[in-house]
Amino acid sequence: MRNSAAALGGWLLILSRLLIVYQPVSLAISASAALSSYPTRGPKVLVAVALRIVVTGVCVAAGMALTNLSPSALSLTRVALALSAASDIFILTTPYYPNNRPPGDTPYYVAASIAYHGAWLLYLWRSVRVRKTFTAG
Repeated sequence: MRNSAAALGGWLLILSRLLIVYQPVSLAISASAALSSYPTRGPKVLVAVALRIVVTGVCVAAGMALTNLSPSALSLTRVALALSAASDIFILTTPYYPNNRPPGDTPYYVAASIAYHGAWLLYLWRSVRVRKTFTAG
C-alpha cells in the first residue's frame, strides 16, 4: 500500500472529500427540515431520515477507505454511490420527505442525481489513475 498523502489526489481526493464532508452536511441540513415536518408527515418521514443516515454512514466509510487507500475502497465506494443514488431517487419521488421543488421539476432532479452518481461510477471504472492507485505494485 502506498502513502495516502502522495497517492490520493485529483478527482479521487475530491470524491473522498465529497463523501466525507458533503454527504453529512447535506444530511444535516435536509434532516432538520424533514424532522420538523414530523407532525404533518408522520412516522414515514422518520424512516426516510433513517435511510439517509445509513446511506450517509456508508458514504463516509467509503470516503475514509479511499483516503486510507484501503484495498476494499473501490468496492465500498461503488456501493456507496449506488446507495446514494437510490436514496436520492427514493427521496425525490416519494411524498415522505419534504421538498420545495416547483411542480414538475422532480424529473430534472432525478436526472441530475443519476448523472452525478453515474459520472463518479464511470470515473471509478474507467480511470487509469484509479487503477494505478489501487493495484499493488
